[in-house]
Amino acid sequence: MIPTRPATVPAVAFSEALRVWLKIGFISFGGPAGQIALMHRILVDEKRWVSETRFLHALNYCMLLPGPEAQQLATYIGWLLHGTRGGIVAGLLFILPGFVLMSLIAVAYVVYGDLGWMQGLLFGMQAATLAIVIEALIRVGKKALKHRALYALAAISFVAIFAFGMPFPLIVLAAGLIGLLGSRLAPPVFLPGSRPGAAAEHDSVPDPVHGGASWSLRVLLCGVLLWGVPIALLLATLGAQHVFTQEAIFFSKMAVVTFGGAYAVLAYMNQQAVARYGWLMPGEMLQGLALAETTPGPLIMVLTYVGFLGAYRDPGSLPPLLSGLLGGALSTWVTFVPCFLWIFLGAPYIERLRGNRWLSAALTAITAAVVGVILNLSIWFAIHVLFAQVDTVKAFGLALPLPRLASLNLPALLLGLAAIVALLRYRVNLLLTLGISAAIGIALKLSGLA
Repeated sequence: MIPTRPATVPAVAFSEALRVWLKIGFISFGGPAGQIALMHRILVDEKRWVSETRFLHALNYCMLLPGPEAQQLATYIGWLLHGTRGGIVAGLLFILPGFVLMSLIAVAYVVYGDLGWMQGLLFGMQAATLAIVIEALIRVGKKALKHRALYALAAISFVAIFAFGMPFPLIVLAAGLIGLLGSRLAPPVFLPGSRPGAAAEHDSVPDPVHGGASWSLRVLLCGVLLWGVPIALLLATLGAQHVFTQEAIFFSKMAVVTFGGAYAVLAYMNQQAVARYGWLMPGEMLQGLALAETTPGPLIMVLTYVGFLGAYRDPGSLPPLLSGLLGGALSTWVTFVPCFLWIFLGAPYIERLRGNRWLSAALTAITAAVVGVILNLSIWFAIHVLFAQVDTVKAFGLALPLPRLASLNLPALLLGLAAIVALLRYRVNLLLTLGISAAIGIALKLSGLA
């Protein structure tokens, strides 16, 4: 039996889900914090397609995987709603707008040499994303942190990753162990159903059919065909030194070691792409990162820009623009195919264990830790949006970001505050808020005020 669809037909029409995933793909700004916040707002609060518990259960699993957690979360929830086709559509639409936009940006860069106009276009949306992130922190924090001990765990998690730079997988492992111990020592804290007055949470998503070993083997076979075969063909036909082969191997390696999200791997990508392979110059990498933060999709989509420039500058017998587009597409392909593989392999087992008492306690603790991690991502994003210059202060084993107050971007601050008031105080529609913010951002950039 293959888990290509849930056990019963879901209430959500596939055509409606398609429109929503496309919408999310176009407005998923703000890196992982903003994207998780956006999906929480739309899928849990507005559409009520999945419950808070189901959303956090999926998020906890995706946080443990290599690769962009927000894209994998979209794939997981799409799979929950409509099986394999739902997961593929949700995951693809999450990255497709960003891929197309980053490809166009790369073309514009090599043709015109100036991307200031694009930065101006996206300035307003970036500032407005601050409001989405803050709103999500409030919503998720209130629903996930039901006890003072969980607040303390979230705070410890935040300090560990923000001040000490502790690897996220280690934080998750420690939180899971705390939850396992807590299931026996303090059940009311770590087992929500055992709390006095706790109500069962309604979830309209049916349990997916679990296909067992036969399904896993089919997924692995598809993974080999879609991921491994293209790399083998490149090696056999073009050789190990060709830029396409180098990009395919490099980004494939990166896809399986990027634990902790995009922020954990950007420094490594920068070092390899600039210093080892010479695909970009240092200034170009910084520009690409800035653009990736202001475009929809995962922050790691900067790899499309990197892959394009690397192949554009070493086109071989191909026209440079065509070589660049193929390099960007190839780099994106080998990076994101594994993301689907991890979900389709693991999600059926994770769902099967959802009612397990020990796992429930461990995930309760991990959820609290994830709130602290999202707070860290939110602060990182806010600092880099609001300040042009950010130093790192190292002392007593700590490494703290210290923005230079003189570099404060006052228009971004005011626009972000206005968006916060619009969303939180007056409940203005999300798309309307983003649209108005974008228009104001364009006006500020054209007038030289931003």
